[in-house]
Amino acid sequence: MRSVGIKALNSRLSEYVRLAASGETILVTDSDRVVAELGPLRETRSPVFTDAFLADAVRSGVLTPPALTGTGPPPRPAPVACLDEILDELDESRRDR
Repeated sequence: MRSVGIKALNSRLSEYVRLAASGETILVTDSDRVVAELGPLRETRSPVFTDAFLADAVRSGVLTPPALTGTGPPPRPAPVACLDEILDELDESRRDR
């Protein structure tokens, strides 16, 4: 773990980002007080920006995750009508032509 002042971080940001990407944690200090932490991605964090953006929106309460938590497909909705009724209505509408 390293610590770096804000001014030094600003002048060599890409170097510190590479260190963080390789797994090191860098503490950012301002007047000898830790104000931020720069580190590798958490395993739960997606490397895709939009996924990370959505996860942050859920954490902040802007979005609500879906209620279904199962691993399979969502449940099938109840049929609107049975097949025989649908076919009868289709035959009726074709007779009018």
